[in-house]
Amino acid sequence: MAERSDVVFVDGVRTPFGRAGEKGMYWQTRADDLVTKALIGLLERNPGIPLDRYDDVAIAATTQQGDQGLTLGRTVGLLAGLPKSVPGYAIDRMCAGAMTSVTTLAGAIGFGMYDVAIAGGVEHMGHHPMGSGADPNPRFVAEKLVGADALSMGATAERIHDRFPQLTRERSDRFAMNSQHKLARAYEEGNIQPDLIPVAIRSEAGWGLAERDEAPRPETTMEGLAGLRTPFRPHGRITAGNSSGLNDGATVSIIASADAAREFGVAPKMRMVSFAFAGVDPEIMGIGPIPSTEKALRKAGLSIDDIGLFELNEAFAVQVLSFLDHFAIADDDPRVNKWGGAIAIGHPLASSGVRLMIQLAAQFAQHPEVRYGLTAMCVGLGQGGSVIWENPHHDGSGR
Repeated sequence: MAERSDVVFVDGVRTPFGRAGEKGMYWQTRADDLVTKALIGLLERNPGIPLDRYDDVAIAATTQQGDQGLTLGRTVGLLAGLPKSVPGYAIDRMCAGAMTSVTTLAGAIGFGMYDVAIAGGVEHMGHHPMGSGADPNPRFVAEKLVGADALSMGATAERIHDRFPQLTRERSDRFAMNSQHKLARAYEEGNIQPDLIPVAIRSEAGWGLAERDEAPRPETTMEGLAGLRTPFRPHGRITAGNSSGLNDGATVSIIASADAAREFGVAPKMRMVSFAFAGVDPEIMGIGPIPSTEKALRKAGLSIDDIGLFELNEAFAVQVLSFLDHFAIADDDPRVNKWGGAIAIGHPLASSGVRLMIQLAAQFAQHPEVRYGLTAMCVGLGQGGSVIWENPHHDGSGR
């Protein structure tokens, strides 16, 4: 019987994230080509791992149709040049798709069935708008299992403001502005670029190269944010400025057992400590990371005070703020989203979970005083996902 093994994050990369729609840089790029390009770049960065040793490829997408259909993991593995002996599959947990790709493969590795595998996600929201082609069961509304607007993410975020009056629009706008400024600073300091795989793009002007995220607005001010309309309700608090946008992009990562990493001579960037998913009322789906994080902490035998770095997906500023308030963490705590988040970078749904891991891994290398980090996100239809990681560079100081 195979022995159980520690699971490690070996490496991860992503494409630059683009704006969805006809004016976005990936409008004429296929979704499967986006993630294939990222995977080719990842394999080139890790030549010490023989291609025939990958046990599986799990690629997530929320809308699995058209160029995001056809069992993405298998499709992308073949397109990227992996041997035909390497299998693959597709996964869907909406926003936590890539995160679930990682945790699902981690289960197989931890149980000793796999040695090394590829996990990632892609979302081309320009080609496949959120909910495109979906046909929700009428019982959801008829039997009042969920509210009529539970599938409207903006409406669920407005409800968090309703439930927690201390979470004001001014706080959301300030958090959003800071996200933009932190990302701009991270780009200036060269922290983002090393893990971006450039993508050839085509437009009316001809061929070009996508090398940076397309959505950031570093010029964002509080005055500008205050003037934005609230599309989900009159006199609401959710705006385009304090929410993540509609984006296209892909992420991929290599997950392995600690023994396999040693065999291949690769230095892990993180060790998985625990993970958890949890459900909440779909009408307030944004609070999902609170119970999933409590569960992951409990499984790890840790407290929130043990976490030295947080990468929280910014679907909406208010959603992150509800998490911070629950755990008594300040809005501007320097441990949280040090390089900005999805409000600035973008949130191509199923790809974002690995984007959080890529940024946490890079920060671990810069902060040996930090032992534990958390990646967490809310998920549509009322869920949350959390993964706790340990820093292999930890020097014994700090938390």
